[in-house]
Amino acid sequence: MNLRNIAIIAHVDHGKTTLVDALLKQSGAVRDNQRVEERAMDSNDLEKERGITILAKATSVEWKDTRINIVDTPGHADFGGEVERILSMVDGAIVLVDAAEGPMPQTKFVVGKALKVGLKPIVAINKIDRPDARADEVINEVFDLFAALDATDEQLDFPILYGSGRDGWMAENPEGPKEDGLAPLFDLVLRHVPEPSVGEGPFRMIGTILEANPFLGRIITGRIESGSLKSNQPVKVLSRDGSLLENGRVSKILAFRGLERQPIEEAQAGDIVAIAGLSKGTVADTFCDPAVSQPLEAQPIDPPTVTMSFIVNDSPLAGTEGDKVTSRVIRDRLLREAEGNVALKIEESSDKDSFYVSGRGELQLAVLIETMRREGFELAVSRPRVVMKKDEDGQLLEPIEEVVVDVDEEHSGVVVQKMSERKAEMVELRPSGGARLRLVFHAPTRGLIGYQSELLTDTRGTAVMNRLFHAYEPYKGELPGRTNGVLISNEQGEAVAYALWNLEDRGPMVIDPGVKVYHGMIVGIHSRDNDLEVNVLKGKKLTNVRAAGKDEAVKLTPPIRMTLERALAWIQDDELVEVTPKSIRLRKLYLDPHERKRFEKQKVGAA
Repeated sequence: MNLRNIAIIAHVDHGKTTLVDALLKQSGAVRDNQRVEERAMDSNDLEKERGITILAKATSVEWKDTRINIVDTPGHADFGGEVERILSMVDGAIVLVDAAEGPMPQTKFVVGKALKVGLKPIVAINKIDRPDARADEVINEVFDLFAALDATDEQLDFPILYGSGRDGWMAENPEGPKEDGLAPLFDLVLRHVPEPSVGEGPFRMIGTILEANPFLGRIITGRIESGSLKSNQPVKVLSRDGSLLENGRVSKILAFRGLERQPIEEAQAGDIVAIAGLSKGTVADTFCDPAVSQPLEAQPIDPPTVTMSFIVNDSPLAGTEGDKVTSRVIRDRLLREAEGNVALKIEESSDKDSFYVSGRGELQLAVLIETMRREGFELAVSRPRVVMKKDEDGQLLEPIEEVVVDVDEEHSGVVVQKMSERKAEMVELRPSGGARLRLVFHAPTRGLIGYQSELLTDTRGTAVMNRLFHAYEPYKGELPGRTNGVLISNEQGEAVAYALWNLEDRGPMVIDPGVKVYHGMIVGIHSRDNDLEVNVLKGKKLTNVRAAGKDEAVKLTPPIRMTLERALAWIQDDELVEVTPKSIRLRKLYLDPHERKRFEKQKVGAA
């Protein structure tokens, strides 16, 4: 059977997973009476809740005697490590762009990687039925983007389709015809995307997606570069530097057939398959015939820019809500995650009680923490810090990001002011339709930690911010930090509504009445810039007086809800977020007040 391998590239929420749903239905990979969930490729719970693709996944459809392997890639740059590997498996890419928003930074990130490896793109303008669609302008923006990314003349001569993934149609004109469904897209893929190029010699394959299966063990997905593979065939695994990792046999070959993975006896070069039976081979390693001595070249991976400390939970409430609390199980879980996710880097501290986890951004690390807490882990995590570098002359360099903010004109002033306070430079300002402006900045990653919630407050929830790693540049100097101190509990027990009510003039609370608190736990935000110890257990004194005006009804202001991302961005260097399966608590690094004072003195002395 003829083969085509394509990736679908798009920004977050531009509709690529919805388009894959329609492709599966119209190609007959899904029966008409089969019940399929919406966004079938988003299989992970967090993906369904957040509506974003986190893990790259493969599927396949058949069209006119040709099997088309489709890879759904994440749209967020924080998960870009997935994308960089995926592109080595495919020979073409569908670049899906929203008809109103146009190409966005994450699209730019992935398209840049795709053009560099020589893929010929197909541009599909999605959501053409939007009332604010501006298809012609968006096509010009896509062309300018490709040109800016050094596309070749052949890549710049890209075919264009218009349509709606949700309604399941694509056509050469924005008006239709809609009756043909997605047939024009399928036919264009067959015409425009070349057949997989196959190398000479015995079986070789580079690992691109790793997952663990309770029955089959480790499953590695990749494209067979040369030769063929049979079930039970002996293979060996070579690392990137050419050293032998293991010898073994392939116990199962799984091919992608629609939403299912079916076992097959033999796979040919050019096909994307998953293999089981090897215990050490991982992503970017070469799986090959025992006769092969040289590994295949893997795509280079961009370095991590943000790091956090994962610390064993040592609070007085440790172990009361989760069952995985020791450093050994946390270490094993982090190392398992790093095996499959090449954009993560794990280092163990000298005291063995904490781990430094480095990744692409706060979202990537927050998703890892959220996944771990759902698995029953308890841990404390520090504020994200950026990964600094030094150049040859010893000058300190920090990561700079390209930030694109789409905002209503009336709120643009406050965005420019706040970004300049964070040492950002504006590089572009232009209208983006509908009385909105698009502002482009180059800003230090340090300054962007925690800015998302502030931006939404300043713009009444109307701004959309997208970020992308730009380059390492010289250190920009000190940045303003959080202006408020915190209210810290000085007792252990359950918070009392009366005490919280009496403390409201000190600042807003972050806990509800009845919540368990302990020494050193943060219970509220102080209205001034210093920290204040308070007693949230103090009940009302009972008297024998019964008078109409004596009993005041306690009316509490609802507390500020701290989500995981918000808490990570809000805390300071001397604070931690305690994460358990049931709670997210804020606490001081040192729970004892005397230790806190000693730490402050040391900090002042060092400064």
